Amino acid sequence: MDTAAGDAGVAERVRVGLLADLRLDEVAVVEARGRRIAVFHTEEGVFGVDDRCTHQDAALSDGFLEGCLIECPLHASFFDLRTGEPSGPPATRAVATYPVVDEDGELFVELPVPADGGVS
Repeated sequence: MDTAAGDAGVAERVRVGLLADLRLDEVAVVEARGRRIAVFHTEEGVFGVDDRCTHQDAALSDGFLEGCLIECPLHASFFDLRTGEPSGPPATRAVATYPVVDEDGELFVELPVPADGGVS
């Protein structure tokens, strides 16, 4: 894993793969620091979110992608990939979102690193 440092924002960068290998409307899953992150390629860009529905333990990467909305495969709540916000019940809590950076065609998810350097 790469670590990129900024002044106030320190982020751990996890390589996803090549943008050319992640076709439009497809998903890749990466694991880092005990998290599964689903990375979706949409017409609006590439977005990373926690791969677990906040309502029940369902993999959002198994859901149905419609634009920038991912539908949970269990109970049909939609989550906005840009904000993590659910469309409505049964899910009421947002999923965490993660910036995805494209560097010369190579994709990286940026994970926040706590100020104390521990696992967040």
